[in-house]
This record gives sequence, structure tokens and C-alpha cells, in this order.
Amino acid sequence: GLVIDGRTLEHVLHDSLQNIFLELTEKCRAVVCCQATPLQKSVLVKLVRSKLKAMTLAVGDGANDVSMIQVADTGVGISGQEGMQAVMASDFAISQFRHLRKLLLVHGHWCYTRLTNMVLYFFYKNVTYVNLLFWYQFFCGFSGTSMTDYWILILFNLLFTSVPPIIYGVLDKDISAEILMELPQLY
Repeated sequence: GLVIDGRTLEHVLHDSLQNIFLELTEKCRAVVCCQATPLQKSVLVKLVRSKLKAMTLAVGDGANDVSMIQVADTGVGISGQEGMQAVMASDFAISQFRHLRKLLLVHGHWCYTRLTNMVLYFFYKNVTYVNLLFWYQFFCGFSGTSMTDYWILILFNLLFTSVPPIIYGVLDKDISAEILMELPQLY
């Protein structure tokens, strides 16, 4: 790992040293920046996002972490002694740092699989309805007549757009939480 303090980070963030610093950080398993200013934290996250094209996760517990949390792809706020500013600016909130592993490995995996399956669900739902309209136009000679009443269309979208995602979101767990915690590779 690499530990870097705020003064050294200030020099590293200049244009001349950025590429060398990023090459070094790519070879490390972890990089810890301590005593950095809020601006340095956000600039570092922006640098990693733009130059390395990497997904970034920022974790913070105070007001000095808000800019870093907002710049990252995913921001996690830890509620605690320093107030609620980080929590209010974050995408996810946890009460203690130890819950971060479960948030990423379990809930992150479940969220990813649910989202991918729901995108497919909505795509095929709409393809089905458009396909039905397409073939109906052949039947009615492309006259532009409506196949269904507007209320039926609204109920169709309401029924097939609201109920399945709720049921799917509550019940779908492809792999149990215990296995996901034991095998982080599944994430």
C-alpha cells in the first residue's frame, strides 16, 4: 500500500507529476491519503476517474468529505460524531465503517443483478407492446386507428411497470448473503 500526506499530495497533483503518481497507485493494492484538504480529496477522485477511467467509491464521515463524495461515482456517508453532512451528500449511508463490506459485496451484487434483469424486463415489455401495435396496423390497413383505449394502455403500463419491479426487488436474491460475504469474487 501507499500512504501519502496532504503536503506531498499537493505536489503530486501538479500536472507534471500526475502520470507518475497514477502509475505508482496502479501498482498498489490500496492508497491512503491522510491530512488532505477537501479540495485535494475531490481533485484526487476526479483525477482517478478521468485518467484511469475507473469507477470510484468515496467514503467519508464529515463535512470535509462532501466534495469528494459528490465527485465520486458512488458516495458513501458514515453517520457519526462529525455530523450528517456526508450522509446528506452521499448515495448510500451506513452507521459504521464495518458495514461497508456488506454494502458493497451483498447489496451491491443484488442491486446489480436486479437492475440488469429489470432493464431486460422493461425492454421486452415494450417490445411486446410495440410488436402488437405493429401487427395490428397490418390488420387495419395502416389507417391509424387505435387498437386499445387509453385507459387500457395506462393500466397496462401501470400493472406491468409497477408491480413486477416491487415484487422482484423484494424477493430476488440470486445468492445468499452468507455466500456473497465468503466469496467476494462474485461481486
